[in-house]
Amino acid sequence: MKQNITLEVCCGSVEDVLAAARGGADRVELNSCLFHGGLTPSVGELLVAKRMVDLPIMTMVRPRQGGFCYTQAEYATAMADAEQLLANGADGLVFGFLHEDGTLDKERCRELVRLAGNRTKVFHRAIDVAPDWRAMLADLIELGVDRVLTSGQAPDVYYGIDVIREMVEFAGGRIQILPGAGVNRKNIDRILEYTGCDQIHVARFTQRVDPSTANNRDIFYGGALYPPEDRYDVIDGGFVAEMRAHC
Repeated sequence: MKQNITLEVCCGSVEDVLAAARGGADRVELNSCLFHGGLTPSVGELLVAKRMVDLPIMTMVRPRQGGFCYTQAEYATAMADAEQLLANGADGLVFGFLHEDGTLDKERCRELVRLAGNRTKVFHRAIDVAPDWRAMLADLIELGVDRVLTSGQAPDVYYGIDVIREMVEFAGGRIQILPGAGVNRKNIDRILEYTGCDQIHVARFTQRVDPSTANNRDIFYGGALYPPEDRYDVIDGGFVAEMRAHC
C-alpha cells in the first residue's frame, strides 16, 4: 500500500464537497449533473463550497452533455464560465476540447490555458476517446496543462491500468496522470502500485430521501428516464474515508 497519495473526490454539489471533506479528501472536482459525466457548476456552488471547506476546488468547464466538440456559442459559454469561476476562487479548471474526429482542439485548449494562468489546468477524460493518446498527451504537455484525468481508455480504470502505466512512463514527470473511474476498496492498492501514480480520483454515492413530492407520485420534472422524484444522490463520506485509509 502506498502512502501520501492525493485523494481527489468527484462532487456534484456543495453537499458532496462537505461529505468529501469529512471523509478526508485532499482535493475535490466540483461539477453539476454527474449523471451526464459532469457539467459546469454554478458560481453559487463554488462560492458556498469555498466558504465551507478549506480544500483545493477544481471546477469543471463543460457547457453540455454528449461529447466535447462544441459550437462557437457553446465554446464562448465555456470560456465565459471559466472566467467567472476563476474570478470567484476556483483553484483550477477541468476541461477538454476536441475536434469531431476525437483529436485535440489545440487552439481552444491554448486559449483556456492562457485564461487560467497560474491556476491548475486539468484535461479531463476526453483523452479516453482520443485516437492517439500519445499524440494528445504530447500536445497537452506542450500547452502547459498540469494534469490529465483518465481511465486509461477503458470503461473502468482497473482495466486500463496498462495504458495508465504507459502514460506515466511517456509523461516522464512532465504532466501529472490522475487515474479515475471505478476505483474501489478492492482495487485501489493495485491501481496505485502498478501505475506508480501518486494521486487517485474517486466517487461513490448514497441516496437521500426528500418527501416533499409525495403528495402526487404521478408528477415528474425530468426527462424520459423518469427517475424517482423523492430521492437524490450524495457522495458517500464513509467510502471516501475508506479510500483515505488506503492512501
